[in-house]
Amino acid sequence: MSLAIKVPPVGESITEVTLSSWIKKDGDHVEMDEVIAELESDKATFELTAEKAGTLKTVAKEGDTLAIGAVVANIEEGAGAAAPAKESAPAAQPQPEVVANAPAPAPVAVAPAAGSLEIKVPTVGESITEVTLSRWIKKDGDTVEMDEALAELESDKATFELTAEKAGVLKTIAKEGDVLPIGAVVCTIEGAGAAVQATPVTPAVVSATDESPRGGAPTKADGAVTYASGTPSPAAAKILAEKGVDPKGVNGTGVDGRITKGDALNAQTAPAKPAAQPAVSAPVAAPVIAGERSEKREKMTSLRKTVAKRLVAVKNETAMLTTFNEVDMQPIMELRGKYKDKFKEKHGVGLGFMSFFTKAVTEALKDWPAVGARIEGEEVVYSNFADISIAVSAPKGLVVPVIRNADTLSLAEIEKEIVVLAGKARENKLTIPEMTGGTFTITNGGVFGSMMSTPILNSPQSAILGMHNIIERPVAVNGQVVIRPMMYLALSYDHRIIDGRESVSFLVRVKQLLEDPARLLLGV
Repeated sequence: MSLAIKVPPVGESITEVTLSSWIKKDGDHVEMDEVIAELESDKATFELTAEKAGTLKTVAKEGDTLAIGAVVANIEEGAGAAAPAKESAPAAQPQPEVVANAPAPAPVAVAPAAGSLEIKVPTVGESITEVTLSRWIKKDGDTVEMDEALAELESDKATFELTAEKAGVLKTIAKEGDVLPIGAVVCTIEGAGAAVQATPVTPAVVSATDESPRGGAPTKADGAVTYASGTPSPAAAKILAEKGVDPKGVNGTGVDGRITKGDALNAQTAPAKPAAQPAVSAPVAAPVIAGERSEKREKMTSLRKTVAKRLVAVKNETAMLTTFNEVDMQPIMELRGKYKDKFKEKHGVGLGFMSFFTKAVTEALKDWPAVGARIEGEEVVYSNFADISIAVSAPKGLVVPVIRNADTLSLAEIEKEIVVLAGKARENKLTIPEMTGGTFTITNGGVFGSMMSTPILNSPQSAILGMHNIIERPVAVNGQVVIRPMMYLALSYDHRIIDGRESVSFLVRVKQLLEDPARLLLGV
């Protein structure tokens, strides 16, 4: 019976790969999960493993470009060379004759004492279909306890831990940086005694099989594939050859010191030796020696890729416009200066600008509810509550946690919510529910020095308010030119459901409430 081994899906945008090298050869006996070939995409190099034990029949050739799902090889069951049976009395057997370049005896597997348990990517949110394996906390072969953290998974919204569902020996399947769909197998946990043992191999046979035309190549002493330190992967070798870099001078960070594609990309070309000057030559102007020129490549995080897709979708799917106004911040600054110490003493938090803006927005939404609406299919959904999203710059990118029922909260309660959510954002501890379901967004580019900008909508919301830095400027007040702390406000909105009258009136209402904070208390 034959089993076809096909090119597996390796990424959302990858449609084809290249067969860079066969690790096993046509006619070799292979064990289940044994590495048989290396495949290379435009983003990474990964290994192809056998899905059952049997005899390998290769179909594709080294260098072939294969589509996802294409047949790479077949594994014949019971055909060709089979693994030797386990001898009952090894001591009585004569020693095998050592022949140069003879293949090593195939390892004899010991049946597991206990079954294995697959650990899969859990469901982490209604709209999340894939995650990225950011790092392994435990390593392949480690003994783990039940509920012990194994790895960190990263979605477009949060980072969370994958835990062991039973005690045993960890066998990793996915690699760091892999993008995995929900339900994909990340690793397995083998029961005690599940490790595969191999019959000993004489040193002479090992040294013979270690020889390889690739130089510093994989060794096959025990049926597993390992690499000598300083050996480049096929992708890395190609990059180093193009750059003219000697692999001996590159520090490998891969398994067993192997040189990865990333190591090759970061490798610096050795400076060329200066050409010998002729004995007699005309005066030549000294060359201008520039500083070191280098580039650095980093793989986009899952969060960054998802944010990019959503921003492009918003630009393409909405009729986004922006209207501007300015607000005199002196009344709020005088109010803060007068009461900020007593406010902090009583409530335990500082009195910032964001609580005033949040409260002003919730009051303006009562007068102009379309600004807080959203489109679902052919319907417009209006909310009789205000869940305000606050854009926060986190270490891994921009996140937008939500203050629930902000229209019912006081200034102190809003400030407390902001402190809690901002702290979680900085520590990458925000949960999915804390970042979904907002009806309106506020973003403050002024903290970075922005004077004016056009904020982009936070889909599926229909409007976003942009705050900017406060600059003292001369303005006319009651016929007199005075210096006032002024801030530009920008309201971006979806013109499909918000008309110009509503957007401008909403922003004017926010301006009035901020320039006369007593209105926030009186509701007028």
